[in-house]
Amino acid sequence: MRITTSPLQSKFMRQLDHFSDKLLKIFKTKGGLKGQQIKEALAISDWFENIHIKRGCILRSIAIYLNEDPDSFFKEYQASASEDAKRDMANTVMGIYTLQRDVDGQPEDVGIVIEGNIVMDNLGSVIVGFVMLLGLIYALDLSFPDNLKHTLEFMQKVVMNLDGHKPEW
Repeated sequence: MRITTSPLQSKFMRQLDHFSDKLLKIFKTKGGLKGQQIKEALAISDWFENIHIKRGCILRSIAIYLNEDPDSFFKEYQASASEDAKRDMANTVMGIYTLQRDVDGQPEDVGIVIEGNIVMDNLGSVIVGFVMLLGLIYALDLSFPDNLKHTLEFMQKVVMNLDGHKPEW
């Protein structure tokens, strides 16, 4: 908000919610392997009533639809394997991690990794982490990572209705 004088998080959530029904219709028309992967990603949202989980599932589905691998960017680890998670995060250029504690869908920790360093943690949900990462990308003038470039561009240009070179939030 300090950079753009507009509340990034609430605008992003509002815009994503606005497009959600249309996106879900598009996802249902996708067939083949990608269609099956999208169905699996969206099935998780049926298990939980948490809006952040539903938004995260839509975000993952967008990545799949755009032929990107969300698992290379959205990393999930069991809290009991935190040492393995730290080793993997040390090799991550940019991503969002989730430490899961059990099957209730609520993460123990959600954070952002840039260049192998945890730059933000305790964010509460993947979708909040994604919004914060968008803000960091703009604030630090970072390039989109190759493993999620199209998804981030879609969020920037379509969902947030931003010009590719200048933030207008």
